[in-house]
Amino acid sequence: MWQRLSFKTQLFLPLGVSLLTALIMGGVLLQTFAAGQLADEYEPGRRSTRAIAVALNNTLRASDNPRQTLDAFVHSLDTSSDIQFRAAQAGPASSSPMDGLRKPHGVPQWFVDLLAVPDMDATSPVTIDGKHVGDLVFLPDLSADLFEKWIGFLALTSLVVVLMAITGTIAYVFAGSALRPLQYLGEGLTRMRRGDYTVPIPVGGPPEIRQSCEEANALAATLAQLSQDNRDLLHRLVSLQDDERRDLARELHDELGPLLFSIRAGTIALIEASPPVGHLGNSAQEVLQSVEALQQTNRRILDRLRPLYIEELGLETSVQTLLRNFRKQAPHIGLTATVDPDLNGIDGPLAQTVYRVIQEALTNVLRHAAARNAHVQAILAAETLVIEISDDGGGFPEGNVFGRGLTGMHERVRALSGSLSLLRADERTYVRCRLPVKTTRDEPAQS
Repeated sequence: MWQRLSFKTQLFLPLGVSLLTALIMGGVLLQTFAAGQLADEYEPGRRSTRAIAVALNNTLRASDNPRQTLDAFVHSLDTSSDIQFRAAQAGPASSSPMDGLRKPHGVPQWFVDLLAVPDMDATSPVTIDGKHVGDLVFLPDLSADLFEKWIGFLALTSLVVVLMAITGTIAYVFAGSALRPLQYLGEGLTRMRRGDYTVPIPVGGPPEIRQSCEEANALAATLAQLSQDNRDLLHRLVSLQDDERRDLARELHDELGPLLFSIRAGTIALIEASPPVGHLGNSAQEVLQSVEALQQTNRRILDRLRPLYIEELGLETSVQTLLRNFRKQAPHIGLTATVDPDLNGIDGPLAQTVYRVIQEALTNVLRHAAARNAHVQAILAAETLVIEISDDGGGFPEGNVFGRGLTGMHERVRALSGSLSLLRADERTYVRCRLPVKTTRDEPAQS
């Protein structure tokens, strides 16, 4: 639980608890020592009351008129004096420690109860001729002492509050100055994890944090260089693959194509030169059908190796041709498309990559998706080319995001600083590709 708290909470919580504990301890000490201090301060008054009572009783025994002497003594007492006479007819003396207390204005009752004022009463009996006629009672006025203790308690509380405010402000500023560079460092590491190495981490804070930020920036520079080298290598590999496909397509077109055409022409001439004779006629027709099938297969292979009409007709027209061929091969799948006419302005490796991403995605839809509907979208948005192929098929197996074909497409897309993702949402499967156009539109293919 403690580890889940933020750094500021971990810093302020013990600090606040310690200051609150100091305030409570101050109140406990005030309560503990205040009662003893009040008892010690008023102990001389208690002794004086007992001494006066003894002297008064002696005087009354020696007096010819003790009642008159007692009345004269009572009248001599000041009403504000701590020593008062209580006649026996007034009832028994109260044992409450708060008798005679004149509480000053501004001292709350809870504070008086908190101090637990001890019993300050000192009662001494007064007798005349052996008969109890009253008591001398010591009733001190504690109002001044209580007000003093209340002012001291307020001063202690104010001091603790001021210390809490000052310490909290210092701790907050310190925590902010220490945490802000750490927050920048965390955000920078998050960007690095996502592959963004362009924004440097601000260097600040204590020397240890500054060193960490500098090391993280150096790591970002190294990763950026490695990423660029990796993209250059991938671009080179893609270019080499395109060159190899172009050479293979040229061999198939220049070598195998004429041979198939020659065999087809010879077979047709053989059929036309002599009428079909039994089994030989059927064999010649079968050879002709096989040759025609080989020619169609050769054209499909050539088309997959290198769609020549991209350079001749443009990317948008080539994609539309690809979609028409898909509709012929899969009439049971309802295919809709949104293709930006501006795609004809794209050529080179970017155009071939766009074509092959759409081609590979549609091939997967045809072979594996068991879909009833599919949609292809290829549009230019600002300096980004957005491609999306979706279908309502069964989706992809869990843990098998990219197959062999899409893995190859992913490498081609990475070589062009793009992104390729496969996801499942709303019972549809989406293949999404984003490619930057500004840096790749005019880039020539490497050979």
